[in-house]
Amino acid sequence: MPDIQVDRSQMAPSIMPADVPELSDDECLACLARAVEEHDSTRLDEVAALISRLAVTIE
Repeated sequence: MPDIQVDRSQMAPSIMPADVPELSDDECLACLARAVEEHDSTRLDEVAALISRLAVTIE
């Protein structure tokens, strides 16, 4: 069976949402807790981004 060459310069894009800053899991969870605790509907996009960031970590 012949060897297969893989071009690693064409890596797949990150599955992490682009609009979520680089946070540790603990920092992300703390931000999510604060955002949910405030019951501010203007922060729904932030809450969704933080949840998706944590969901990627869990997977």
